[in-house]
Amino acid sequence: MTFSFARKLAAEALGTAFLLATVVGSGIMAETLAGGNVALALLGNTVATGAILMVLILIFGPVSGAHFNPAVTLSFLIRREIGARDAAVYVVVQIAAGLAGVLAAHLMFGEPAFAASMKGRTGIGQWTGEFVATFGLVATILGTVRFRPEATAYAVGLFISAGYWFTSSTSFANPAVTIARSLTDTFSGIMPAHAPGFVLAQLAGAVAATLVFGWLLKDGNN
Repeated sequence: MTFSFARKLAAEALGTAFLLATVVGSGIMAETLAGGNVALALLGNTVATGAILMVLILIFGPVSGAHFNPAVTLSFLIRREIGARDAAVYVVVQIAAGLAGVLAAHLMFGEPAFAASMKGRTGIGQWTGEFVATFGLVATILGTVRFRPEATAYAVGLFISAGYWFTSSTSFANPAVTIARSLTDTFSGIMPAHAPGFVLAQLAGAVAATLVFGWLLKDGNN
C-alpha cells in the first residue's frame, strides 16, 4: 500500500508527539511516585518509553517508516532511501511534533506550557553515551530491517530500554527528542545550552552506524 506524503508527515507528527508526551509524562509521573528514589523513577520512565516505541512503530511504520527521529532520517538519506527535500520536511515535522508532545505532557500534569530545563547533561562521558546510543539505535534499525523487518518495533523498543541503563546519558539518541526535552524543567529535561552537544554526538553516531552497517550488510564478497 502506498501512502501520500501528507499522510506520511501526519504519521511522523503523531508518532513523534506521542513519543515525547510519553517520555516527559512518564518522567513526571515516575518522579512523583518514586518518593525520591531516582533509580525507581528512571525504571518507570524506561518501561513507558520502550513500550510506546514498540506500539508507535507498529502503528506508523507501514505509513511513514516511523522515523520519529532526525538521526534516523539522516541515515535513510545517506542510504538514498529518502530524498533530500522529503528528509528536510520530515525533520521539521519531527521537531515541531516533539514540542507539541512536551506541551501535551505539561498540560496533563499541570506544568507550565514550556520551561527551560535546569538539568545539566554535558561532558565527554555524556557525549560518548549519546554517540553509542545513536550508533546502536541506527544499527538496530538497519539490521532488523535487513533481516527481520517484522521484529523492528520490538528491537528498537528493547534497545532504547537497555540504553536508558547502559549509557551515561540515558540514551536520548534523537535530536528532536533532545530539543523538546530542553523545554521541560522536569525529570527528563536537559539544559538548552547542553542540547547542541547531544545533537552533534547523535548525528555523528547515526552517520558512523550508517557507514559501518552499509558495509557490513552489503551483499557479495567485496
